[in-house]
Amino acid sequence: MNTPLPHSPLDYFPIKNDCLLVGGVPLTEFAARVGSTPFYAYERRLISERIQHLRTHLPSEIYIHYALKANPMPALAGHIAPLVDGLDVASLGELRVALDTGTPPESISFAGPGKSDAELAASLAAGITINMESEGEMERIAHLAEKQGRRPRVAVRVNPNFELKTSGMKMAGGPKPFGVDAERVPAMLARINTLDLDFQGFHIFSGSQNLRAEAIIEAQERTFTLALELARSAPTPVRLLNIGGGFGIPYFPGNKPLDLRPIADNLAASLPKLQRQIPEAEVTLELGRYLVGEAGIYVCEIIDRKISRGHVFLITNGGLHHHLAASGNFGQVIRKNYPVVVGNRIQGSTREIASVVGPLCTPLDLLADRMELAQAEAGDLIVVFQSGAYGRSASPLGFLSHPVPAEVLV
Repeated sequence: MNTPLPHSPLDYFPIKNDCLLVGGVPLTEFAARVGSTPFYAYERRLISERIQHLRTHLPSEIYIHYALKANPMPALAGHIAPLVDGLDVASLGELRVALDTGTPPESISFAGPGKSDAELAASLAAGITINMESEGEMERIAHLAEKQGRRPRVAVRVNPNFELKTSGMKMAGGPKPFGVDAERVPAMLARINTLDLDFQGFHIFSGSQNLRAEAIIEAQERTFTLALELARSAPTPVRLLNIGGGFGIPYFPGNKPLDLRPIADNLAASLPKLQRQIPEAEVTLELGRYLVGEAGIYVCEIIDRKISRGHVFLITNGGLHHHLAASGNFGQVIRKNYPVVVGNRIQGSTREIASVVGPLCTPLDLLADRMELAQAEAGDLIVVFQSGAYGRSASPLGFLSHPVPAEVLV
């Protein structure tokens, strides 16, 4: 086997007798315990270590929230909730999961550009913070709150005039469905002052999946400047400043892990000035993928080995319907392979170039394309790393009506 690159997934999941260990158990035995393939497995140890890593390096004044959109598995959310300072949701379903964790409602926030009246009404009843994404949504909240006889906790999600450079997904800058354009926010704040809304502060999220510390630092600095400018128009002191996240994880060859140290150092230098001007504000990092992405694997079983015109295809019972991101059909412009191994033959006695495909009737059903792997046979287990975020819940599970994969937390 080729020597793993530094910070490769095999640094997180150990190997014994050429077999991957999951929760300290050989993958073959672990799969037998799950009872069927395919499945997702998440290691709570790795999640806890990642959160502790953040606590160790970030200033103690920084609050950490988990964004359930990355992985809303209830057991996983229940594990994370007591380790972080709050949860962020993007649907009524996620709100129910968040409340079931026992997280105080005041530590839960709801963002999303198309909240229904039912979602808003449930959020009001629960007492969580609603990140308002438009003037129209603000008026709907005020109307629903009046009918319920409640005073809602609200924040303004701001669409700044800048973006998180080199991010995998840009969420701000230019025309966007997310948030209120920064130049429109002062007028919105004036309107809040005439409504019976409990203003909390601002949510400024400019991008995600970034591996460049300097880009994140620049976005955070510009976020602080914008927040201080908008705070001058706020109807009450700012108590919440959600600066988003954007922290990425390495997926592909050549990716280097995000260096947290310069980000932490810059936050430590910037916070005193911010705290002098908005002393009541809780500065919050909203992270999803960074907390759980590297802690999860997707496992499927080879059901056939096929050679077509000299090329090896390993046909599995998993595929894009379970793991859309690994297939390359979830935002990749040029398809790249996720880290993939034959889990019960990590090194193997023989290596070969093979493609790993699923059972679907589409050429898009591809988990690994022309990748060096241990020579594998039917019954062997394929493992896709970096699968803890935007995996099962971000995939078209109903496509062609195959069984859905199990999820386990170990």
